[in-house]
Amino acid sequence: MNSNLKGLFSLIIITVFALGQYPLNAQTNDAAKAFLDYVHNPSSSILPDFSYVGYHNGEVAVPENRQLKVFNVTDYGAKPNDEVSDKNAIRKAIKAAENNGGGVVFFPKGKFLVNEDDDDKDQIVISGSNIIFRGSGSGEGGTEIFMKNMLAPRDSTKMWSVPTLFITKSNTKNLSIGRLTGNVSIGSNSIYLQKPADLKVGDWIELRMKDNNPAMIKKEMGIHEADPTWTSLVKDGVNVRMNFQIKDVSNNHLLLNAPIPFEIDSRSVWSVYKIGFLEELGLEHLAFVGNWKDKFVHHRSWKDDSGFSLWHVNNVVNGWVVDCRFSDANACFTIGDYCANITVLNCTLTGNPGHEAISNTGGTNVLLANITDVCGEWHSVGVARTSMNTVIYKATYPSNTSFETHASQPRNTLLDCVIGGLQKNHGGGAQENLPNHMSNLIFWNYKQTNTPYTPFDFWPIERYWKVAMPIVIGYTGGTTFIHEQLKYEESTGKAVLPTSLYEAQLKLRLGKKSWMGE
Repeated sequence: MNSNLKGLFSLIIITVFALGQYPLNAQTNDAAKAFLDYVHNPSSSILPDFSYVGYHNGEVAVPENRQLKVFNVTDYGAKPNDEVSDKNAIRKAIKAAENNGGGVVFFPKGKFLVNEDDDDKDQIVISGSNIIFRGSGSGEGGTEIFMKNMLAPRDSTKMWSVPTLFITKSNTKNLSIGRLTGNVSIGSNSIYLQKPADLKVGDWIELRMKDNNPAMIKKEMGIHEADPTWTSLVKDGVNVRMNFQIKDVSNNHLLLNAPIPFEIDSRSVWSVYKIGFLEELGLEHLAFVGNWKDKFVHHRSWKDDSGFSLWHVNNVVNGWVVDCRFSDANACFTIGDYCANITVLNCTLTGNPGHEAISNTGGTNVLLANITDVCGEWHSVGVARTSMNTVIYKATYPSNTSFETHASQPRNTLLDCVIGGLQKNHGGGAQENLPNHMSNLIFWNYKQTNTPYTPFDFWPIERYWKVAMPIVIGYTGGTTFIHEQLKYEESTGKAVLPTSLYEAQLKLRLGKKSWMGE
């Protein structure tokens, strides 16, 4: 064995023991080659760095019992377990917390009613930072917020036009501040503006690019050709949006809180926007329950696809959802535009299945961890639109559904230690917005529970399912793949080490200082 190879194996042995994930008698050849390559040289690895996902880049735990002033909804007129709507009382408690500069909107045990027959048809809006919704448990005997009636669709001919019950809205507008200059490699957190701008440490920015250069599109497609009907890609171009916090500013030079996950080429036009952000928004120990009781039929009506839609957040950074239950809903919880570093942890989906579970549709560095989809939403936990760097970690859902990849150019999605179905036609997305997923959809120790495919086709002749060059490592469940359609394949049929790529990357970066406390 040459000295370089010896050095590599020594490095991985040290790493293995430091991670604490393997038994002492583990052989180094049990570790995935892709992971060994990442440890040896992350900059040349096929694996993105997912260690910055989640609340405050995964460097601290999600807050427990943060001590803020408490605004008990019962002090504003709410009364659990009666037959009177609590919607306006909830609004009043939120407003009082916002006027205070933040606070805990507290719900004692019991059932609170919203969207009763005599209620208004408007959303409940959160417009302040440091607002925590805290209940008294998401299970039986805890706190339930019950939505009796749907909100009215904006356009009944459109399936996705029903507003969510809760929504965040920043009172500070997003502001265009100019363009980037120079090239930036993946892994760098240093960028340059064309000229200095009104930015300071702690501000959040979005880096945005659209480029329909055929060479750019071809780079994304790998061996595949883009269909002319995919107009959002072919006409509008490759669309990338990434959100970061500023760590340091010096004239036109910015240092960001996390590395860039997509190469910035100066031949494309990259614009920079200052985000009007809401920070430290939390949902804790609550059950959000709709009133969806019909048998779900995909795309039958606006009621099926978006009737009981519970939560949508925009402009939220460093937020969390912990120990919450979403039941009898058509769409449960959506992370939208201008979001970053959000953790959704230890949540369950129950009741009558609807359309969509928990999804990241526009956030950067989002962690969806320990999500249990009991009911089997048509699209289970997943991604859509311009999501970037999403980790779906230890999610579980039934064999008759699948994770969501809802088109409009999501990128860098890690399905890590996920257990559930791999079903065709559950990706989602309109024809004009295909493919379902762009670069770096990664299966890492994915355990499939439905009848296996031999093989599964990621680029079928028919419309679905179009995934551009995924990476498959440690996939189990009997399904095989068309190797030429994959960017990389390793150990199909047998799980690999490390068991979790996300855990391993986080611990490599932070050691024992990770929020997992290991």
